[in-house]
Amino acid sequence: MSTLLVIAKEPRPGRVKTRLTPPFTPREAALLAEAALVDTLRTVAATPASRHVLVLEGAPGRWLPPGFDVVPQCAGGLDERLAAAFAGCEGPTLLIGMDTPQVTPELLTVDFADCDAYFGPAEDGGFWALGLASPDPELLRGVPMSTPTTGAVQRDRLTAAGLRVRELPALRDVDTAADAEAVAAVAPGGRFAAELARVRAVNR
Repeated sequence: MSTLLVIAKEPRPGRVKTRLTPPFTPREAALLAEAALVDTLRTVAATPASRHVLVLEGAPGRWLPPGFDVVPQCAGGLDERLAAAFAGCEGPTLLIGMDTPQVTPELLTVDFADCDAYFGPAEDGGFWALGLASPDPELLRGVPMSTPTTGAVQRDRLTAAGLRVRELPALRDVDTAADAEAVAAVAPGGRFAAELARVRAVNR
Protein backbone atom coordinates (compact mmCIF):
# COMPACT_ATOMS: atom_id res chain seq x y z
CA MET A 1 0.00 0.00 0.00
CA SER A 2 1.42 3.37 -0.99
CA THR A 3 -0.95 5.72 0.85
CA LEU A 4 -3.60 5.51 3.55
CA LEU A 5 -5.83 8.58 3.74
CA VAL A 6 -8.15 9.65 6.55
CA ILE A 7 -10.56 12.48 5.80
CA ALA A 8 -11.80 14.18 8.95
CA LYS A 9 -13.04 17.30 10.69
CA GLU A 10 -11.44 18.83 13.74
CA PRO A 11 -13.66 17.64 16.64
CA ARG A 12 -15.09 21.00 17.71
CA PRO A 13 -18.47 21.38 19.45
CA GLY A 14 -21.22 22.35 17.04
CA ARG A 15 -19.09 21.39 14.01
CA VAL A 16 -19.05 17.60 14.19
CA LYS A 17 -21.56 14.83 14.84
CA THR A 18 -24.50 17.23 14.98
CA ARG A 19 -26.92 14.32 14.53
CA LEU A 20 -25.87 13.10 17.99
CA THR A 21 -27.51 16.20 19.49
CA PRO A 22 -29.81 15.31 21.10
CA PRO A 23 -29.48 13.21 23.17
CA PHE A 24 -25.91 14.42 23.64
CA THR A 25 -24.77 18.01 24.03
CA PRO A 26 -22.56 19.56 21.33
CA ARG A 27 -19.56 19.18 23.65
CA GLU A 28 -20.32 15.52 24.28
CA ALA A 29 -20.80 14.93 20.55
CA ALA A 30 -17.40 16.51 19.90
CA LEU A 31 -15.79 14.30 22.55
CA LEU A 32 -17.31 11.24 20.89
CA ALA A 33 -16.07 12.47 17.51
CA GLU A 34 -12.58 12.92 18.94
CA ALA A 35 -12.66 9.41 20.39
CA ALA A 36 -13.74 7.98 17.03
CA LEU A 37 -10.96 9.89 15.32
CA VAL A 38 -8.36 8.67 17.84
CA ASP A 39 -9.37 5.04 17.30
CA THR A 40 -9.34 5.50 13.53
CA LEU A 41 -5.93 7.17 13.44
CA ARG A 42 -4.42 4.54 15.74
CA THR A 43 -5.67 1.79 13.44
CA VAL A 44 -4.39 3.55 10.33
CA ALA A 45 -1.01 4.15 11.98
CA ALA A 46 -0.79 0.42 12.74
CA THR A 47 -1.47 -0.50 9.09
CA PRO A 48 1.61 -0.72 6.82
CA ALA A 49 1.77 2.02 4.18
CA SER A 50 4.38 4.28 2.62
CA ARG A 51 2.40 7.35 3.73
CA HIS A 52 -0.25 7.98 6.34
CA VAL A 53 -2.15 11.17 5.53
CA LEU A 54 -4.81 13.10 7.45
CA VAL A 55 -6.91 15.30 5.16
CA LEU A 56 -8.26 17.70 7.75
CA GLU A 57 -10.86 20.43 7.98
CA GLY A 58 -9.61 22.54 10.88
CA ALA A 59 -6.45 22.31 12.95
CA PRO A 60 -4.71 19.23 14.37
CA GLY A 61 -4.78 18.72 18.14
CA ARG A 62 -3.21 16.50 20.78
CA TRP A 63 -5.26 13.62 19.39
CA LEU A 64 -3.01 13.41 16.30
CA PRO A 65 -0.41 10.61 16.62
CA PRO A 66 3.07 10.93 15.08
CA GLY A 67 3.76 9.72 11.58
CA PHE A 68 0.96 11.51 9.72
CA ASP A 69 1.23 14.10 6.99
CA VAL A 70 -1.55 16.66 7.53
CA VAL A 71 -3.15 18.14 4.42
CA PRO A 72 -5.93 20.75 4.56
CA GLN A 73 -9.21 19.92 2.89
CA CYS A 74 -10.05 21.97 -0.17
CA ALA A 75 -13.21 24.05 -0.53
CA GLY A 76 -16.35 22.64 -2.10
CA GLY A 77 -18.67 19.71 -1.58
CA LEU A 78 -17.60 16.38 -0.17
CA ASP A 79 -17.15 14.91 -3.64
CA GLU A 80 -14.68 17.69 -4.49
CA ARG A 81 -12.83 17.23 -1.20
CA LEU A 82 -12.52 13.48 -1.68
CA ALA A 83 -11.39 13.99 -5.27
CA ALA A 84 -8.73 16.48 -4.15
CA ALA A 85 -7.50 14.03 -1.50
CA PHE A 86 -6.90 11.39 -4.16
CA ALA A 87 -5.37 13.97 -6.52
CA GLY A 88 -2.52 14.47 -4.06
CA CYS A 89 -1.54 10.78 -4.12
CA GLU A 90 0.49 8.53 -6.36
CA GLY A 91 0.18 4.77 -6.49
CA PRO A 92 -2.32 2.56 -4.65
CA THR A 93 -4.35 4.61 -2.19
CA LEU A 94 -7.07 3.72 0.31
CA LEU A 95 -9.26 6.43 1.85
CA ILE A 96 -11.47 6.14 4.90
CA GLY A 97 -13.40 8.58 7.09
CA MET A 98 -13.48 9.17 10.85
CA ASP A 99 -16.92 7.58 11.38
CA THR A 100 -15.94 3.90 11.72
CA PRO A 101 -13.82 3.57 14.88
CA GLN A 102 -14.42 -0.20 14.78
CA VAL A 103 -12.16 -0.55 11.72
CA THR A 104 -9.13 -2.84 12.07
CA PRO A 105 -5.69 -3.03 10.42
CA GLU A 106 -6.78 -6.32 8.83
CA LEU A 107 -9.62 -4.55 6.99
CA LEU A 108 -7.25 -1.84 5.78
CA THR A 109 -4.50 -4.19 4.59
CA VAL A 110 -5.52 -4.48 0.94
CA ASP A 111 -3.74 -5.89 -2.09
CA PHE A 112 -4.35 -4.44 -5.54
CA ALA A 113 -2.59 -7.30 -7.34
CA ASP A 114 -5.79 -8.58 -8.95
CA CYS A 115 -8.13 -5.59 -8.76
CA ASP A 116 -8.23 -1.88 -9.55
CA ALA A 117 -10.42 -0.64 -6.71
CA TYR A 118 -11.69 -1.49 -3.25
CA PHE A 119 -15.14 -0.40 -2.10
CA GLY A 120 -16.34 -0.50 1.50
CA PRO A 121 -20.11 0.00 1.72
CA ALA A 122 -21.68 1.63 4.77
CA GLU A 123 -24.91 0.31 6.21
CA ASP A 124 -26.63 3.68 5.68
CA GLY A 125 -26.14 3.52 1.91
CA GLY A 126 -22.87 5.46 1.75
CA PHE A 127 -19.34 4.09 1.84
CA TRP A 128 -16.70 3.96 4.53
CA ALA A 129 -13.70 3.11 2.35
CA LEU A 130 -12.58 3.66 -1.22
CA GLY A 131 -9.33 2.34 -2.64
CA LEU A 132 -7.87 3.07 -6.06
CA ALA A 133 -4.80 1.42 -7.58
CA SER A 134 -4.39 4.49 -9.80
CA PRO A 135 -5.97 7.53 -8.10
CA ASP A 136 -8.32 9.37 -10.46
CA PRO A 137 -10.19 12.35 -8.99
CA GLU A 138 -12.78 12.22 -11.78
CA LEU A 139 -14.12 8.97 -10.36
CA LEU A 140 -15.51 10.96 -7.42
CA ARG A 141 -16.47 14.35 -8.81
CA GLY A 142 -20.21 14.71 -9.24
CA VAL A 143 -21.16 11.76 -7.03
CA PRO A 144 -24.04 12.93 -4.78
CA MET A 145 -22.87 12.60 -1.19
CA SER A 146 -24.79 11.96 2.04
CA THR A 147 -27.76 10.28 0.36
CA PRO A 148 -29.13 6.73 0.70
CA THR A 149 -27.79 5.97 -2.80
CA THR A 150 -24.32 7.51 -2.49
CA GLY A 151 -22.60 4.14 -2.21
CA ALA A 152 -24.45 2.62 -5.15
CA VAL A 153 -23.70 5.60 -7.37
CA GLN A 154 -20.01 5.58 -6.40
CA ARG A 155 -19.69 1.85 -7.01
CA ASP A 156 -21.43 2.19 -10.38
CA ARG A 157 -18.96 4.95 -11.25
CA LEU A 158 -16.09 2.54 -10.63
CA THR A 159 -17.53 -0.31 -12.69
CA ALA A 160 -18.58 2.05 -15.50
CA ALA A 161 -14.92 3.06 -15.76
CA GLY A 162 -14.03 -0.58 -16.37
CA LEU A 163 -12.37 -1.09 -12.99
CA ARG A 164 -12.20 -4.47 -11.32
CA VAL A 165 -13.76 -3.79 -7.91
CA ARG A 166 -13.25 -5.84 -4.76
CA GLU A 167 -15.77 -5.24 -1.98
CA LEU A 168 -14.86 -4.84 1.67
CA PRO A 169 -17.25 -5.80 4.49
CA ALA A 170 -20.10 -3.39 5.20
CA LEU A 171 -19.58 -1.26 8.32
CA ARG A 172 -21.87 1.02 10.31
CA ASP A 173 -21.04 4.73 10.43
CA VAL A 174 -21.49 6.65 13.67
CA ASP A 175 -24.13 9.26 12.87
CA THR A 176 -26.86 8.80 15.48
CA ALA A 177 -27.00 7.72 19.12
CA ALA A 178 -28.21 4.28 18.01
CA ASP A 179 -25.21 4.02 15.69
CA ALA A 180 -22.90 4.95 18.55
CA GLU A 181 -24.30 2.20 20.77
CA ALA A 182 -24.02 -0.41 18.02
CA VAL A 183 -20.47 0.51 17.04
CA ALA A 184 -19.29 0.62 20.67
CA ALA A 185 -20.68 -2.89 21.14
CA VAL A 186 -18.65 -4.13 18.15
CA ALA A 187 -15.42 -2.55 19.45
CA PRO A 188 -15.78 -2.47 23.25
CA GLY A 189 -12.05 -2.07 23.89
CA GLY A 190 -11.59 1.19 21.99
CA ARG A 191 -11.44 4.81 23.04
CA PHE A 192 -14.84 5.42 21.45
CA ALA A 193 -16.61 2.80 23.55
CA ALA A 194 -14.94 4.13 26.70
CA GLU A 195 -15.96 7.71 25.92
CA LEU A 196 -19.53 6.67 25.19
CA ALA A 197 -19.70 4.82 28.51
CA ARG A 198 -18.33 7.87 30.32
CA VAL A 199 -20.82 10.23 28.69
CA ARG A 200 -23.72 7.90 29.44
CA ALA A 201 -22.65 7.68 33.12
CA VAL A 202 -22.53 11.48 33.40
CA ASN A 203 -26.04 11.81 31.98
CA ARG A 204 -27.69 9.28 34.30
